Amino acid sequence: MTANLILLGAFVVLLLAGTPIAVALGLSGVAAIMVGLDMDAAGNIGTLAYSSIAKYPLIAIPLFILTGMIFDRSGVAERLVRLAQAVVGPRRGGLALVAILVCLIMGGMSGSGPADAAAVATVMIPSMMRAGYPRAFSASVIAASASTAILIPPSIALIVYSIMVPGVDLRALFAAGLIPGLLAGLAVALPTLALSRRHGFEAGGDGERPPLGKSFVQALPGLFAPVIILGGLRSGLFTPTEAAVVAVFYGLIVGVFLHRSMGPREIYRVLADAAEISAVVMLIISLAGIFAWGGSTLGAFDAAAAFVLSLSDDSTTVLAMVMALLLVAGMVIDGVSIYLITLPLLMPIMAAFGWNQVWFGVLMAMNIAVGQFTPPVAVNLMVTAKIAGVPIEATVRWVIWPILAMVGAMALVVAFPQIALWLPAALGYRV
Repeated sequence: MTANLILLGAFVVLLLAGTPIAVALGLSGVAAIMVGLDMDAAGNIGTLAYSSIAKYPLIAIPLFILTGMIFDRSGVAERLVRLAQAVVGPRRGGLALVAILVCLIMGGMSGSGPADAAAVATVMIPSMMRAGYPRAFSASVIAASASTAILIPPSIALIVYSIMVPGVDLRALFAAGLIPGLLAGLAVALPTLALSRRHGFEAGGDGERPPLGKSFVQALPGLFAPVIILGGLRSGLFTPTEAAVVAVFYGLIVGVFLHRSMGPREIYRVLADAAEISAVVMLIISLAGIFAWGGSTLGAFDAAAAFVLSLSDDSTTVLAMVMALLLVAGMVIDGVSIYLITLPLLMPIMAAFGWNQVWFGVLMAMNIAVGQFTPPVAVNLMVTAKIAGVPIEATVRWVIWPILAMVGAMALVVAFPQIALWLPAALGYRV
């Protein structure tokens, strides 16, 4: 009992004290193991940290991070913006709709909400400002729509989920996230267009519409990236990890030979930046392995799950409590860390109520996506607000509407699980 209190209590205290989440996970796990188990178990801490990341599917995470950064630096985002402008045309709220469409497409390359937000905000916010959109509104729209990257494959968070939940097919998860991801994008678009019309925001700076044919040809290399990733997975040509390798090399071909926007210096820079981000993610996963093993061995997660189940035997009530917890967590912690921290607790609850693991994984992703742009601490909104040059407080009046809309979309997925499960079942994946 004492060790369990140390595990959870130390983690919460360290987190509130501002300790980096990886360090908080590792220290609380080590402290609990040393108090609750013998020294032989403590001697295995190094092995636990290593074995947490010595998993073949995890190779996909740094590779997809690299893929997203390559497509960001190779000029793909600018070409996608021109194509979206050609499709949408000059209309009230049109430029905001362009930002949403580009976020959806870029999400199919990066798998990361903050990376998606940074790439699109850098390109779109100056144009939206010239068109008369308030900075805070532009930051809110892009932050909300970039959150769909955690749903649309290749989602880094869903990769982590597939590794932590035994027996879940990552291909089924990717397929299951696609329709809810598009639904989330639609949920952001509806209030965005309504607000644009209500406040009279213009569509574009000069109202000109790029030629559709030329814009489509220029954007074609970028559009092919999601097709290659998802098509290769569906055909069985390569595994998710191999898909990440193919995506990296395809991105380099686009940047170096097709767009000719990347030379040796740019390639080195993108490799270094991707390595830095990947190191942070893998360090979190490694130290979370110590935390998870300690909690499982000491029975802390089983006790916490039993407490939650004792509060109610109604599946809907418990699901609502879980969703509320995840929403609050999503406001302050990144998506990957939330999966690592909460899944050891949530798996017994899933088993108790017989929740479909694929559906629940997508539902978790939708919930975390909402948290990524919900103040006070919202990773996507922090990125876009910084680029727009506004404080997060200024975005509250605008961002509340996409938050409510996406919560409504999430409620639809709760009420109708086939929204998530239909596509993977139709493709023949085990759900």
